[in-house]
Amino acid sequence: MELREPDMSYNDYSYADYLSWNIPEMVEVIKGKVFKMSAAPKRIHQKLSGKLFIKIGVFLEGKNCEVYDAPFDVRLGNDYSKNENIYTVVQPDICVICDPSKLDEAGCLGAPDLIVEILSPSNSKKELQNKYEVYEESGVKEYWVISPEAETVLVYTLVNGKYKASKLLTRGDKVSTPILPGLIIDLEELFEGLND
Repeated sequence: MELREPDMSYNDYSYADYLSWNIPEMVEVIKGKVFKMSAAPKRIHQKLSGKLFIKIGVFLEGKNCEVYDAPFDVRLGNDYSKNENIYTVVQPDICVICDPSKLDEAGCLGAPDLIVEILSPSNSKKELQNKYEVYEESGVKEYWVISPEAETVLVYTLVNGKYKASKLLTRGDKVSTPILPGLIIDLEELFEGLND
């Protein structure tokens, strides 16, 4: 198969196309449309992602669920029989998968139980609109949107196929989830020292 670059104006790319691209930057495909990922995230983004990944990872030691951080392909859709039938492949900042049958050598095939996206100035629209819709439609049980600059967390919980938003959480609040009973993320600790 000849490796090629995607035509960014085309709207019908599949995971099979994604695997054939030989391009230097990372991309995601959402409902067949290509989205370039921003240049390397700012240090504050990476510091926050690392802190949260470690907290979740330590909590999950000896448990059935597994946590992964980007780059990690999550393929979403209705027909997983062939790569040509998958029109969404995203790379969440952090995701937790509790069903081991969804994991393969390429990443995750189907909706993770929990997805965390950390906003950057260049990706806010993609995270807040396009990914929100595809995560909701795909059945991601919980979706956290974190703004390191504003030091806020918004938790979307899937209820009867639609996301219900939490209040806006910030320093002084704690985040927990029924997906991982016993996990408590203290936002004071999470946001502490990000700008140091």
